Amino acid sequence: MQDQPPSPDAVEKQGTVADAPSDNWVDLYAPAFARPYLRLSRADRPIGTWLLLLPCWWGLALAILYDQSPRWEDLWILIGCAIGAFLMRGAGCTWNDITDRDFDGQVARTRSRPIPSGQVSVKGAVVWMIIQALLAALILFTFNRAAISLGVLSLLLVAIYPFAKRFTWWPQVFLGLAFNWGALLVWTAHTGSLGWPAVFLYGAGIAWTLFYDTIYAHQDTEDDALIGVKSTARLFGENTGKWLRWFLVATVGLMGLAVILAGTPNASVLALVLALGGPWAMGWHMAWQLRGLDIHNPQKMLQLFWANRDTGVIPLVFFAASLLA
Repeated sequence: MQDQPPSPDAVEKQGTVADAPSDNWVDLYAPAFARPYLRLSRADRPIGTWLLLLPCWWGLALAILYDQSPRWEDLWILIGCAIGAFLMRGAGCTWNDITDRDFDGQVARTRSRPIPSGQVSVKGAVVWMIIQALLAALILFTFNRAAISLGVLSLLLVAIYPFAKRFTWWPQVFLGLAFNWGALLVWTAHTGSLGWPAVFLYGAGIAWTLFYDTIYAHQDTEDDALIGVKSTARLFGENTGKWLRWFLVATVGLMGLAVILAGTPNASVLALVLALGGPWAMGWHMAWQLRGLDIHNPQKMLQLFWANRDTGVIPLVFFAASLLA
């Protein structure tokens, strides 16, 4: 378990961010001049990079299961996705903080972020966002044309997401659309075209995002209500547990269907059974989170949100085992 994050009041004079783990590498080891920009990219909170990366790796694993044709190029896709996820998560978070700077200053958990706390100017944040996006583009352009087109199209979702909480109670849907796009992109990078297994895997990722980001949003429901920010956490309220169970079912069901569609053409029975163990085990981990749900305890909700890195790694382990079967 990661160390507890410091309280918002305790960090105001330190320059650290309230919901970052106290042992994060940025605050401990990064050069002082780089820390505000790395904090802006959420490099001090790697959970978001994992949540963006894992659907990419799911897509690659199921694409290989589908055509039973692993190639050396897949190693670059694997590595490129990791670097690209770090960069695009950073660029997306920077864009989010630029658009939300006025809201963030009114919320206890976010007022310590670099822009509202005065560590980084808006102009500096824009430049930093562009640098990260351009570096990510260099990786994207090494993939095939279809994957590049999907990557460029994803920018529309990234641009819209920060504004979603202003006009819909379901901004988590827009986050899911953006954060799981990698499942489509990476499947296409391997196979050369989209396929139904990738589409259902994308749907599973969106349902999973609704699950974990509703948990995350429960940290801010009181402040969000005061400033008029919408979220599924506010929408569901005391019925959150019931909704999360439906998202669990949707995640497991859609991922299971993606595995069946990917594995039935060419995979062995053993490989298919192992791969189906992924959504099954993932569902049990999500059920474990539900047992610890306490929407009135922000620290507990943050811990459960952090646990979703492991939730997403679990099916990947099963997918990898199926490729070795």
